[in-house]
Amino acid sequence: MPPARSLDATNPVENELAALLREAGVEFGLTPALARYGALVLEANRRFNVTGAKLPHEVVGHILDALTVVPFVRAPYVDIGSGGGFPAIPVAIATGTPVTMIESTAKKARFLASVLERLELQGEVRNERAEAAGHDPALRERFASGTARAVGSAPMVAELLLPLIEPGGVAVLQRGGQEPGERTALDDASLVLGGFVEAAVPLEAGRAILLVRKREATPIRFPRRSGIPAKRPLCSEGA
Repeated sequence: MPPARSLDATNPVENELAALLREAGVEFGLTPALARYGALVLEANRRFNVTGAKLPHEVVGHILDALTVVPFVRAPYVDIGSGGGFPAIPVAIATGTPVTMIESTAKKARFLASVLERLELQGEVRNERAEAAGHDPALRERFASGTARAVGSAPMVAELLLPLIEPGGVAVLQRGGQEPGERTALDDASLVLGGFVEAAVPLEAGRAILLVRKREATPIRFPRRSGIPAKRPLCSEGA
């Protein structure tokens, strides 16, 4: 495959993606690598379900959404529930920041590793659950910033992500519309986990980025064992 710095003139999907990205105002120098990544996502989707985006304009929408977190990411950087690579891969392309991606599904983890290799990006993929990663001494409280997209409720994401963030670092949560009481539950859960909600950055269509700043070490009992953060989110009704 050609280097990510140039487009493959023989790949019509890649060129369509690049044109859509340019129309959306993406920086010219980033479009070849982002278009290459989008083409890899669409190619992989023909073999198994990497992401719900099946058409070029849908992939571009995911890429644009991923780029909204770029101003808040600092190295070292971790992404949990990475799936098809949103937002981690676009962030790595846009910033040059090495990324650690934690993905529990083996097929998706192999795809992510292949993307890092083919786009010559720095990083690694850990094929494990975030609950386990949060108790790994090599990962726990080692990252200055972390992201999670479409993983679950805000308190659940905070429980999985904050144990990986070092004191002073920030968890960057991409959120759509929140359920009643979810923001209050996140405020309370963040305090339990050693952090606090520092800011809510509004985006289009009712979406927002919630910045949870890590203030002190997370109690060692978090995250709870696999599946519990999803079934009983911290500080939520029924938890």
